[in-house]
Order: sequence, then C-alpha cells, then structure tokens
Amino acid sequence: MKFDLTPLLRPHIVNLQPYTSARDEYTGKEGIFLDANENPYGSVTDEEYNRYPDPYQEELKTEIAGIKNVKPSQIFLGNGSDEAIDLLFRAFCNPGKDNVILLPPTYGMYEVSAGINDVETRKVPLTADFQLQPDLILKETDENTKIIFVCSPNNPSGNKVEREDILKLLRNFHGLVVVDEAYIDFSDEPSFTNYLNEYGNLLVMQTFSKAWGLASLRLGMAFASKKMIKILNRIKPPYNISGLTQQTVLAAIQKVDKVNAMIADILQEREYLRKEISQLDFVEKIHPSHANFLLVKIPNAGHVYDDLIEEKIIVRNRSKVQLCEECLRISVGTRAENNAFIQALKKIHAESYNL
Repeated sequence: MKFDLTPLLRPHIVNLQPYTSARDEYTGKEGIFLDANENPYGSVTDEEYNRYPDPYQEELKTEIAGIKNVKPSQIFLGNGSDEAIDLLFRAFCNPGKDNVILLPPTYGMYEVSAGINDVETRKVPLTADFQLQPDLILKETDENTKIIFVCSPNNPSGNKVEREDILKLLRNFHGLVVVDEAYIDFSDEPSFTNYLNEYGNLLVMQTFSKAWGLASLRLGMAFASKKMIKILNRIKPPYNISGLTQQTVLAAIQKVDKVNAMIADILQEREYLRKEISQLDFVEKIHPSHANFLLVKIPNAGHVYDDLIEEKIIVRNRSKVQLCEECLRISVGTRAENNAFIQALKKIHAESYNL
C-alpha cells in the first residue's frame, strides 16, 4: 500500500540536519584516527573501548536481517524498545496538538512517553477477552491522531491480538500503526514484519531482552520502511548503541539453537505452571498466554502479592490496571522457581483461611 510519511512528520523534522559524527565522515576501520578526540592509549580496562562504535550498527543489522527476513535498511536499533517509542513521538507528534491511541490494558511506556512529550492520549479499552475494537478505535481518531499502539502478544494479559483486527487498522488509519512484538518469540503467531513491504504505515518492535536473555544490554529493534528508518536515524543520539552491546549481540546471534532451546524450556514451564495453578481451587482464572508470563486472577491479589514478597517471591501486581482487577502477572521461571512460587501460594492461602 503506497503511503506518504511526510505529511505526518512534525514540520521541522522534514528538513532537520542531523548531527554528523566523526564516524559518519570516515567509515573505514584502518588508519591513524585523530578525528574524534578519543584516548589514543586505549582504555583503563583490559578491553579496548577507547574508540567510538559504529553509529548505525551496520554489521549487526546485517546479521539481524538474516534471522528476521528483512533488509538491513528496514531496521532501527535502539536503547531498548523504549528509545524507538520516544523517537516516534519526537518525529511525528506536535506537543499540545496531536494525539495517539492507546488500548488498555497495555504496556505503560506508551503513555509515559506521551506525557513526557506533551501528547494527548486517547484510550479505547480492549474487550473482556483482551481483543481490539477496531471500529471504535478508528472512530476515536481524527486529523491529529498520529499513532495507534498495539501490543501483541499483549502485556499484561499475554494473549495474541486477532490478526485481521490489526490489518483493518493498517488499511483504514491515515497514521502509523505500531505493533509491539516484545513477546513474539513465545507465540505461534507469525510476525507482522511479513507485512512491511505491503503497509508503509507499519512499524514493528521486537527486543533481545526476553527470549534472547539479554535484558541487561538494552537492545530493542524496530522494523519499518526504509524511509521511516531514515527518519529515526536522523533524530537519534549519534552513538546510541554501545560497542560492547554490538559485539555481544553479534556473538549471540550465532547461537540461535541455544535461543530456541531456551524458548522451548520456557514454553514447557509455562504449561507446567498453568496446569499446577489451575489445580488450586482458589484461583479464579488463568488468562491464555502467548508470552513468557501468565495473568492470574486470584482473590485479594494485593494481599497475596505482599505475602509473596515476605516469602522472597516477587511477581507483578496488576490489580489496579483496567480489566486486570485482582490479577497477578507471573513470569515463567525455572522448574525450581515455579515450584517455589506454587508452594508459597498454597501456604499463603492456607494461612489466610486457617486451613
């Protein structure tokens, strides 16, 4: 679908001249480097970190493109997915004028970034089974609506969103549709990156934090049209991904078999955890999950959360989140961790009711 991004951009972004770093002017790897005011004697550590990293992560993007079946020019890498979210607001949303659509319950950083950038949020709640209401979403948009954020698999509910509902938004909305796939590796749903060449208003986010086990490195991925990626690169900080992160992830990408094995283990433990929890008669509901966590409805969830902390078991209390009343979000752990959680839950319930 032919789509022109330019009218959506904030006017000053269209002709913005980005900062030009030393590594923009000379991209070679050989020579005497006297251009970037770096320390010529090396680093205080045993590793050599004295040189600035590739500002556009070309080698890493080439490797990622191979495993994600996209072109390197369709990839933006950020300091976590949160950086991409923030840059989208900066590029497309005029403060105090434009708005975005949020679909609660959903990932909280969309609203935080909107607030930081002084952008109005319009909320269209998901249905009781955490699905989109595309007609209501489209009805809520106007000429100043720039972005619709869709999280699938959704956080905190864990379910995958109906594919046709997202496609309806892509076909009928004049702005950007952001599909956040942070948990896609734990789902049987194909990625929306398959639609990048069909919809110019689509941006897909993924991460190395979950399935790859690299949360500490803070590396998020955004996939979109070549033009949209150029816009994000134009306004990002010059060296937003450290050399250490680039090197570590380059090595990690060679271990796809290990990633797949960990995913298989997590899916097995997710099912084990679901079965064990479902046998507890005081548990009211376990929501279907395509993520690495379960959303569980339980009486007095806030008190149970506090009691679990006393047992040194930390889950996430989602009781105050819309449509998640009396719910705890439980990340899938190892077998030992899952068993410890289940035993603690039984103990707390027994003590609460003097069983």
